[in-house]
Amino acid sequence: MTQTRINDFNEILTGRRSIRKYDPSVKISKEEMTEMLEKATLAPSSVNLQPWRFVVIDSEEGKETLKPLAMFNETQVETSSAVVAVFVDMQSLDYLEPIYNQAVEEGKMPADVRDYQVPAIRGLIEQLTERQYREMNLIDAGLVSMQLMLVAREYGYDTNPMGGYEKDKIADALGLDENRYYPVMLLSMGKAADDGHASVRLPVDEITEWK
Repeated sequence: MTQTRINDFNEILTGRRSIRKYDPSVKISKEEMTEMLEKATLAPSSVNLQPWRFVVIDSEEGKETLKPLAMFNETQVETSSAVVAVFVDMQSLDYLEPIYNQAVEEGKMPADVRDYQVPAIRGLIEQLTERQYREMNLIDAGLVSMQLMLVAREYGYDTNPMGGYEKDKIADALGLDENRYYPVMLLSMGKAADDGHASVRLPVDEITEWK
């Protein structure tokens, strides 16, 4: 990796700020958002089930629906170019065969590996409790969410993850089956209207043990 690329990556990491007020005149096109989501979904997931699902809220109507569900984050909702609602699909196992079949078709996996892994994975997942399955999916959703935030920085946008919203109401409000789609977080996205505030981090030697 060249020094320029290292510097660019360091800026993406260290320059990130949690932004609460955006420039409302800046819009993100559907094409650009699609590109960012495609790059974000290159994140790893358990047995490649890719349980993450997204709802992009960028219309005035959509924001009006969202605002009463995110009362402590109304400014972010109102001024951002978009808010991405991240969910996990509690029926993601339905995609097991299509994902592995596509991997074989594209030459990324031998057929015999698929034929061995698919029934083994299905058997393993079906033994999990709902809580265990949800926790597994939430880890994967956290990975894709962080990757989306970094991709957005690469595209010149700022973000802020939000946990302050009505999690028990949001799926239904956005027209999703609340029994199937479990909410993870909201990500506001756009051009920052101010510089935000840098934050401190605990020293590595206080949070790390070496064995």
